[in-house]
Amino acid sequence: MNDTPRIRTVVSCTLLAVTVSAGTTACSGSKGHPLSTRPYDAAQQISFSAPADGRKADPDKALEITAKGDESRITDVTAVDATGHHLAGELTADGLRWRSTGSLTAGARYTVKVATEDGDGAPGTRTFTFETTPAKRALTVKFGPEAGKYGVGQPITADLSLPVKDKAARAVVERALKVRSTPSVEGSWHWVDDEKLHFRPKEYWPAGAAISVSANLDGVKVGDKLYGGESKPLKLTIGDRIEAVADAGSHYMTVRRNGEVINTIPVTTGKPGFSTRNGIKVVLGKEYFVRMRGTSVGIAAGSSESYDLPVYYATRVTWSGEYVHAAPWSVGSQGVANVSHGCVGMSTGNAAWFFETVRPGDIVKTVNSYGDTMDTFGNGFGDWNLPWDEWRQGSALVADAKNRTAPTEIARLRPSL
Repeated sequence: MNDTPRIRTVVSCTLLAVTVSAGTTACSGSKGHPLSTRPYDAAQQISFSAPADGRKADPDKALEITAKGDESRITDVTAVDATGHHLAGELTADGLRWRSTGSLTAGARYTVKVATEDGDGAPGTRTFTFETTPAKRALTVKFGPEAGKYGVGQPITADLSLPVKDKAARAVVERALKVRSTPSVEGSWHWVDDEKLHFRPKEYWPAGAAISVSANLDGVKVGDKLYGGESKPLKLTIGDRIEAVADAGSHYMTVRRNGEVINTIPVTTGKPGFSTRNGIKVVLGKEYFVRMRGTSVGIAAGSSESYDLPVYYATRVTWSGEYVHAAPWSVGSQGVANVSHGCVGMSTGNAAWFFETVRPGDIVKTVNSYGDTMDTFGNGFGDWNLPWDEWRQGSALVADAKNRTAPTEIARLRPSL
């Protein structure tokens, strides 16, 4: 290209009369383009990399717009898809080429507006549209739990249809997952494994909160030839703050609603060798009747520890079979000693009351047991046992994720007594 500065033609107009007839045209530059406020059609001055004739563009390839000839240059480009998302790009200093720097959305329709300037400074414009091909592999998200009303401890889950291992790709996914709460809360996603994330607030959800969860992934480039697909949003509401604390040392459970004690119940927890797990658990569900057998937790049939019992008012807190339930056979030990095989047992009347009072998502915490601490993942929702700073390390958006807790293997569904 000639580095000699271009000399622009000085254009002037001569006023011939005070009144100008309707047929009189505005002044023109040397190229014949009118120097008016209305830009000329710049179709002949620019070329596009997008295919013509209705063919669709590959979203993996950048969009390029180039100025033709030495006397034309591009001054501005805006590219917007049908949802209003702008495509980022860079214009060279000489105005001869614009190239997209952001990823094109798959299966989208774009409208591109290009502003130009000719050698005389006359403005031109050109608008064109094109479509991108749909994604061959689509990453979708299934949110959990099901829509409904839950307790203050209920985490949000996001199950991905395909594994995502790359940290940059995980960041793309996480940015697209939106959790909105009224009232607002501080919260974070945590990658459990390559296909599952959990979201929890720093503290429990506020009682009465309204929560909406969505994924803005549709058409978004996640990784190499992998794009997001459409995902169904989720809405939840939060009930009262119900917290039940079972003290294995005192053999009593204290139940609070919104901070106020509403019941104190004599209980029995796991005896030596079968100690109840310490820590915070979340109610997973309620089963009016469960058949509990010792063989399901590895106790040999016919041994001194063997059992096969009908159990009523069973509130599940782990997938491996820990419940809060009616245990009429141990009423004499409730409030006195720990004699169960890991569950929290109480009288039938108290178990019925507890069963009717709690809902999924409510908090059940065990303290002063000789058992291990509840697993963070894999055996229910032990999310709240991880300190907040460590929880945040499981986010792909946090720079230092070195101390991220590894997920545990999902436990088999088996009841214990």
